[in-house]
Amino acid sequence: MSTATIKPSAELDELGKFFTIAARQIDAGQTAPQMFSAAIDAAWHALAAAPGAHEAFTLQHAGRKLTHVESAGNGFISWVSAYEEAYGPLPEIWFTDANGTVNTEALGRYRDTGEVYAEWDCSPAGGDGDDDGVMAPEKTTR
Repeated sequence: MSTATIKPSAELDELGKFFTIAARQIDAGQTAPQMFSAAIDAAWHALAAAPGAHEAFTLQHAGRKLTHVESAGNGFISWVSAYEEAYGPLPEIWFTDANGTVNTEALGRYRDTGEVYAEWDCSPAGGDGDDDGVMAPEKTTR
């Protein structure tokens, strides 16, 4: 098992918050949250390349092992209000692609309405990626 040290970043900070929200939703029997940020997902993929560091990170932030599972969809991002209650408004990094380009239209819409509608292609799951009682995000359309 790898014990690589992962360099702190805004993306990893937000990924930790996302995992905390994910654990809360899973514990409440809700669907797993949708990962809609390409920038944060890219950090998640980099972290997952170091399994020991990934497991330690998820244990630290979610209190359990979480894995990355494919779960494509689009629509309303339902966990944003839980994030805002815990941490305040979503920062710009949530609206940033893997190349560092901010989707200013989506960010502006969020700032105006407090709601996020987006596409996603993954979400967290408990344990080793098997079902483990975690419901995948609902596939909705706007």
